[in-house]
Amino acid sequence: MLAPDRRTLALATLTAPVLLLTIDMTVLGAALPAISEDLRPGAAEQLWIVDVYSFVLAGLLVVAGGLGDRLGRRRLLLAGSAAFGLASLAAAFAPSAGALVAARALLGLGGATLMPSTLSLIRTIFPEPGARRRAIGVWAATFSAGAAAGPVIGGWLVERFWWGSVFLVNVPICLALLVVGPFLLPESRDPRPGRFDLPSAGLALATMFPVVYAVKSAATEGVTTAGVVAGLVGLAAGVWFVRRQRRVADPLLDLALFSRRAFSVPVVTNLLSVFALVGLLVLVPQYLQLVVGMSPLTAALWLVPGTLAGMAGALVAGRLARRFAVRRLVGTALVVAAVGFGALSLAVGAGPVAVVLGMALAGMAIALVEPLTTDLVLASAPAERAAAASAISETGFELGGALGVAVLGSVAAAAYRAGLPAGVPGDTLGGTFAATADPASIAAASASFSTALAVVGAVAALVLLVAAAQSRLLPAGSASESAPREPHEPVPATARS
Repeated sequence: MLAPDRRTLALATLTAPVLLLTIDMTVLGAALPAISEDLRPGAAEQLWIVDVYSFVLAGLLVVAGGLGDRLGRRRLLLAGSAAFGLASLAAAFAPSAGALVAARALLGLGGATLMPSTLSLIRTIFPEPGARRRAIGVWAATFSAGAAAGPVIGGWLVERFWWGSVFLVNVPICLALLVVGPFLLPESRDPRPGRFDLPSAGLALATMFPVVYAVKSAATEGVTTAGVVAGLVGLAAGVWFVRRQRRVADPLLDLALFSRRAFSVPVVTNLLSVFALVGLLVLVPQYLQLVVGMSPLTAALWLVPGTLAGMAGALVAGRLARRFAVRRLVGTALVVAAVGFGALSLAVGAGPVAVVLGMALAGMAIALVEPLTTDLVLASAPAERAAAASAISETGFELGGALGVAVLGSVAAAAYRAGLPAGVPGDTLGGTFAATADPASIAAASASFSTALAVVGAVAALVLLVAAAQSRLLPAGSASESAPREPHEPVPATARS
């Protein structure tokens, strides 16, 4: 076990990848209007720019978790940091919308190696339940800090430089990780990892991308033959993937972990809560900048109080878990978050104060949920499957964010176009503003986007109520009480088949 001082430094080092990923997830909110004006992406291209990163990341997380078990989690973390830095440079100087989509995909590839490594190393460095929960609270608060820093940094940079500069902020963080990581982080790996199942990795990707294409195609073009075929191909690949995981001796995704209610329910809870939150994190900055008329930096500063509330929620989660049952805490927080998004939906027409307060309430409640559910996931898995469990947890988290952007973004795009009068140009609000200076067209576009934001807020509130209902299946006690007291042997291959 590491000395206390070194454990603190190691935890601080492990927060850097979280900052990387969350800054990159939220920085586009400030930069997207400038990107729309400069690169002129269509509605589908704009959605890809925002969420191809999260979809590639989510599609590869399970694969990356398996590689971390075999190659070493620290080694994978450092390799991913180098890849993330190089992809950030490519995104900063992308000459077209297509090039930016490709660079964002490469960012997702690098990011996929970071998150499973951070959580599994936290499990290794902090084996005690109380210390682990506090460490995960810091990890989750860093997520909120990154969510706050992304729009603020992005707004400041866009006002003073060009939109590509928002990606350059990743480079010094990557360099710092590469310098201090080898000295502060211990290496860990599964001592008996088994064979890496390459066909399963291919099936995981073959499941993700066709389904994503089908969702985007339906939102931007309606129901098409290509979209339906893509969706069916993705679903078929998903069924094949699940069947293969049950059959092979060394599965890429250990489905036996899902037999534990303390594992599967928190994964679903994280997916649904992040689905609701991230979808709105992309839309609200556009509302503040383009509809209300704020500068990128001013809009970002308006969102800071809500993100600070989220940091507070993450940090107090562990203390509350010592006094109240996790199931009750999670369910109550999700209902509060649903109220926040419901209030946002009803108050869009009242101006930015009501919208920001609704986001703050929801963000604080969701931030409280995340460390509790993440701790349940890590505590319920055997130590030797830490990377696999972390990868599944992060896959749910990132997939929730990616689906939130794709599905809620598609809902917003459809609602925006439905409310747009005939003759007003542009498939997106930024596209409309770039294509015309006619005051009547701009007013109509702003009103249509406000309606779209209200619709998305209502959908997000309903999703969180569903999450609250299924959270009743969580164990009644604390996260540590739900975990096995001693590490236990992995499920034998015969039991998994």
